[in-house]
Amino acid sequence: MTGSFAFSYGPRLVSGAGCAERIADLLPEGPVLFVTDAMIIKLGLAQGALAALAASGRDVTIASEVEADPSRITLEAVVALGRKCGAASVVGFGGGSPMDVAKLAAYLLGSGDDLDAIWGVGNARGKGLPLVLAPTTAGTGSEATPVSIITLPGDEKRGVSSTALVAAYAVLDPVLTLGLPQHVTAATGMDAMVHAIEAYTSAHLKNPMSDLLAREALRLLAANLLVACEEPGNMAAREAMLLGAHLAGVAFANAPVAGVHALAYPLGGHFHVPHGLSNVLMLPHVLGFNMNAAMPLYAQLGPLVDPALDGLGQQAQAQGLLEALRDMAAKAGMPAQLTAVGVSADDLDQLAADAMLQERLLKNNPRPITLRDARQLYEAAL
Repeated sequence: MTGSFAFSYGPRLVSGAGCAERIADLLPEGPVLFVTDAMIIKLGLAQGALAALAASGRDVTIASEVEADPSRITLEAVVALGRKCGAASVVGFGGGSPMDVAKLAAYLLGSGDDLDAIWGVGNARGKGLPLVLAPTTAGTGSEATPVSIITLPGDEKRGVSSTALVAAYAVLDPVLTLGLPQHVTAATGMDAMVHAIEAYTSAHLKNPMSDLLAREALRLLAANLLVACEEPGNMAAREAMLLGAHLAGVAFANAPVAGVHALAYPLGGHFHVPHGLSNVLMLPHVLGFNMNAAMPLYAQLGPLVDPALDGLGQQAQAQGLLEALRDMAAKAGMPAQLTAVGVSADDLDQLAADAMLQERLLKNNPRPITLRDARQLYEAAL
């Protein structure tokens, strides 16, 4: 018996090398608001998609000032730009930050809602503009989810979660990820692995469909992450990483993430640590903390990350998962301690207090995390 559950498949999916140049085919007629960041434009990654949109006869307005951990000011500027150009549709092109801004901008432009009325879960009930999302990293899964995270004054991260934010189409083009530096490939890929692991062990809304996707996502990501790092031009590995990240996104859109993310967010807010790296730094410590509560589930995931764990006992498989993830992060060249990103012992109380604000995520953790627990986890990660 699986019990009752609800599951949303998310956006329609278009996948394959070069498919980003067919974005125009997925949009209605009329002006397009193209949300991205300065680096994407500088690297020329958007060139093919923008040329195809121009060739289709559409007026394209580019919003390329989106920063990491995008601010409310940035979001409001993008919405104002969309209103000014009379946007009929929105494209989000880039990593998690441009896609998060594009999701909320498309919703606010189409619905006319006020941002302060829709924070939280299920409060955005209007209809946004048609939205297409094209990730340029294999990690955030943002193209698959109904969630957008914005950084408010005081470094508080606040989210909107609603099916009204789900894109009409997600476009997975591995060509867009070929030029990624190793540290970005590693951090975003491990971020996606955390999505899969936390969806599979989520204390709320875990269900057979999200489990299926989380397992396949973790298998694809674990088998290809180091290949993609070591052979950045390997198209097959890049394609597998993008699909794995997307499947993990659909999984955690239905079975939400938990303690690793709750403790990662304050690192991004205060120290501007990239989100994927924040997750990697906290991952082994939170998994260790959860071990007694989640051991059977961690054991099921262990052989997907390290096939050598197949056939071992439950405890060995669960502990093996933790060690395999730690080893993978080290081989990918990622730091293992918070001191490497500027955190000191003086920061621990503030970080722990901020982690406690992430109630939306903490309630999904297999084991309750108190303020004292959070501080001890940060201390262990120093």
